[in-house]
Amino acid sequence: MPEKPEVITVTKKLEKRLFNRKITDCKVYYDAIIDYPSKEEFIGKIKNQTMNSFSTRGKWIIIELDQDYLLIHLRMTGKFFYRKEAEPLEKHQHVIFLLDNHEELRFHDVRKFGRMKLIPKELLKKVPPFTELGLEPWDQNLTVDYLKEKFQKKSLPIKTTLLDQSIITGIGNIYDDEILFASKINPLKKTNQLSCEEMKSIIDNTRKILEKAIQEGGTTIRDYTSEEGVTGLFQNNLSVHTRVGKPCPNCKTIIQKITIAGRSTYYCPNCQKE
Repeated sequence: MPEKPEVITVTKKLEKRLFNRKITDCKVYYDAIIDYPSKEEFIGKIKNQTMNSFSTRGKWIIIELDQDYLLIHLRMTGKFFYRKEAEPLEKHQHVIFLLDNHEELRFHDVRKFGRMKLIPKELLKKVPPFTELGLEPWDQNLTVDYLKEKFQKKSLPIKTTLLDQSIITGIGNIYDDEILFASKINPLKKTNQLSCEEMKSIIDNTRKILEKAIQEGGTTIRDYTSEEGVTGLFQNNLSVHTRVGKPCPNCKTIIQKITIAGRSTYYCPNCQKE
């Protein structure tokens, strides 16, 4: 699943192509992708609105229109293709935005888990997902005191807690492993047993690793591409994730793979001692 760096990369690509473009029509071929409002209302409201700005919140892409915000979650396999109006529809292209330059923005999603919402501007921060999301990684309020308050009653492994989008939003399985490795924290360590120093290390390494990943265009693993024909490069910088059986870049101990709460987890048993 694309995480914060990949979502930011996709959003930048969309902005470059779509800034100030008007949506002249919309076609939906798989209704469940439209999470809110109904498909019919979504199509009716989005027509003739211009795409004015592009941003992100957590793993959501946010496109500011004239009256509404279009929210898009890529989930596992969502991506965008650009096509001319006359080009035939391809398999797995489920939502089509017709544009005022006679091109189409097509949402392609093999697994059909992607979701879109059209939210009136005045309601954006009053409804899900915004009411459920934690702090962005670069929020100045993301401090040790903030994490202490969030972590104190959690006995789950820190690996699991870092995936909780209501605490820090945008971290997924790839960067979770990389952050814990850089912080020298065992992924099985109970969240409420972390020291202030370890929490500070998590904050610092979250920012450092995500910033580097954004510079590299994200991590290309499995289904993620930021744009057709464009892949990220951060996978070349991964220290532990997917590197099972390979030597740790710090101490040469063999990287191990375990499963925590159903998630594949990669770590160095020497650098990240229990």
